[in-house]
Amino acid sequence: MDSRSPAQGNPRAKAELPAEGVPGAIVIGGDYQGLGIVRSLGRRGIPVCVIDDERSISRYSRYVTHAVRVPNLRNDDSIVREILEIGQRLNLKGWVLFPTRDDIVAAISRHRAQLTEWFRVPTPCWDSVQWVWDKRNTCEIARKLHLPIPETWNPRTRGDLAQITTPFPLAVKPAIKEHFFYATRAKGWSASNPHELETLFTKAQGVAGPDEILIQDMIPGGGVYQFGYCAFFKDGQAIGSMVSRRRRQHPHDFGRASTFVETVDQPELEVLSARLLAGINYYGLVEVEFKEDPRDGQFKLLDINARTWGYHTLGAAAGVDFSYMLYCDQVGKPVFASRAKSGISWMRMLTDFPTAVLDITHGRLTMGEYLRSLRTFNTEAVFSLSDPLPGIMECLLLPYLIVKRGF
Repeated sequence: MDSRSPAQGNPRAKAELPAEGVPGAIVIGGDYQGLGIVRSLGRRGIPVCVIDDERSISRYSRYVTHAVRVPNLRNDDSIVREILEIGQRLNLKGWVLFPTRDDIVAAISRHRAQLTEWFRVPTPCWDSVQWVWDKRNTCEIARKLHLPIPETWNPRTRGDLAQITTPFPLAVKPAIKEHFFYATRAKGWSASNPHELETLFTKAQGVAGPDEILIQDMIPGGGVYQFGYCAFFKDGQAIGSMVSRRRRQHPHDFGRASTFVETVDQPELEVLSARLLAGINYYGLVEVEFKEDPRDGQFKLLDINARTWGYHTLGAAAGVDFSYMLYCDQVGKPVFASRAKSGISWMRMLTDFPTAVLDITHGRLTMGEYLRSLRTFNTEAVFSLSDPLPGIMECLLLPYLIVKRGF
């Protein structure tokens, strides 16, 4: 365990330490997504504790008050046990929990009553999160609320595949992402013919189980057709909101993560998302992913992230600091409605450069377009002159990240 003051290594941080009694934040998962939360709150003098079971870059931020590495954050028992043990040992009573991974969201949601005895828990109760955690439930609620989704099947046996008549290619995806992703480092696979579909379906069942595999119509087009509705949602409406468009992602077809994103105006997505989130009585930070189907022009629901998302720091650059909004609401400070300005862009250089090289090689991007994006982007995911060490450490940890996460 490493517990340190943000003043260590940077004397300017000493003046930013909060008054005694100010509730802090516990960021669970310390990659670049967690780093965004750390910086948002730490720059305002809010103490931050990072808990992670990986080699976290967030722990090196000048704004981190405590950094704790734990053995395992992969199942409910270990997640809840570690959070409670650290919170009690470091006297973090009343601090706000910020999970950054879906399995951590699920664990906190299912054990919310136990955790609220010690912490402020913005993660919604399981009655809401169940619709997000399992894509079978997501498809069910989308149909009930009349939201467009890709045509979807949940076959149990190879024989059931014969009932699928939609033209290829088809997507083979898990109903519960975390069960599949940790084993394969992929969000899904593409099948281009019946033999490949049967082979991938059998392989996926061996990873995720016999009932957890979905087959979906694969909407054509890459990341430029993919949009995200991002919000701090409360009492049936968005208090803070942003609509984004992926310009580049990796991998190209099944993007695990965005590498270049910009804000756009797309009112239709705001209407569809508000209907969905109000329908599940959602509270907190959320990203709702859609893909525009060029065949019929519809925006079709793909996924819902009940937490901060990889590019959430784009919000602060566009005028909506989502992490701070949630923190303020949890500690009783006023939160003012805001909407992101369009035309603001975000980049994660470490992954965007190889993604751009591949896109240029395959004719999906020109060199001129890439160079223009380098000249005009507004915010970078990790590198910061005022907080440089996480960016340096990310470069040094690149071999570890490639092995651990596939990039």
